[in-house]
Amino acid sequence: MSDVNSMKGKRAIVTGGGTGLGAATAVGLARRGVNVCINYNSSADAANEVVAQCKALGVEAFAVKANVAEDRDCKALVAAAVEKFGGLDVLVNNAGITKFAKHTDLDALEADDFLNLYKVNVIAVYQMTRAAQPHLAASGKGSVVNVSSIAGVTGIGSSIAYASTKGALNTMTLSLARALAPNIRVNAVCPGYIGSGWFTKYQGNDVESQTAENVAKSVPLRVASMPEDIAESILFFAGPESRHVTGEFMIIDAGMHLGFAPLRAK
Repeated sequence: MSDVNSMKGKRAIVTGGGTGLGAATAVGLARRGVNVCINYNSSADAANEVVAQCKALGVEAFAVKANVAEDRDCKALVAAAVEKFGGLDVLVNNAGITKFAKHTDLDALEADDFLNLYKVNVIAVYQMTRAAQPHLAASGKGSVVNVSSIAGVTGIGSSIAYASTKGALNTMTLSLARALAPNIRVNAVCPGYIGSGWFTKYQGNDVESQTAENVAKSVPLRVASMPEDIAESILFFAGPESRHVTGEFMIIDAGMHLGFAPLRAK
C-alpha cells in the first residue's frame, strides 16, 4: 500500500495549470510532495498564485508560459522543467479549449473550428508526450495522465468538434500506452461537468450557475463536481497506486453516463 509521501520528490508538469482542474491538480500533487512546473498560456497571475500555493506546501514550483499547440513551445516547456528539477516523472496533459455550438446546428462549426480544437486538445498532447518521453522513460516509472471528457465517450458536450477531439484523445491514449510501455504508463480521466469556470469563461456566470444546478438535479449522485473532486482521480493515475494500470479511462461524472446507452467501447 502507498502512503501520502509515496510521491515525495517526484517531478511533474501540468499543462493549463493556472486555473480550474489544472490548478487543483498542481496543488494536489504538491500536497503529495511533488515538485511542479505549472504551464499557462494567458493566465500569468493565476499561474503565479498556484505556484505560491504549491511552494507553501514545501515543494519546488514555478510557472512557464507556453502555447502547447506549438511544438517548439512544448519542447521548451519540458526542457525548462528538466533543467529546474533534474528530470521528470509525471506529465498531466490538462490544457484544453472548446467552442460552444448546438449539435443539431451543423452550420455552427467551420473547418477552422475543428482544426483549432484539435491543435490544443489532441496534437498538443502528442507533442508534449513526445517531448517528455525520454525523461519520463529515464525515471523508470513515468506517468502520463490525459484529461479527456465524458464527451469523448458518449458524443455529448459543448460541440461536436469538442466531442470529436476527446474521442480522438481517448484513442491516442490507447496507442501511446502500447507504444511507451513498459517504462511509461498512459491513462486518461473523462470528467463530466466540472464547476471550474469553464462555462463562465465561454458563456457567462448565469449559464455556469444554471448548468451546475441542472447537473446536480439530474445525475445519480446528485452533485456537481468541483476541480478538486476530479483532481483526486488524476493523482491516482499519476501515483504508484495505479502502477499496474495503463491504457485505461476513468469516467468521473457522478453517474451521468448511466443515462446513456451501454458504453461498449469505453
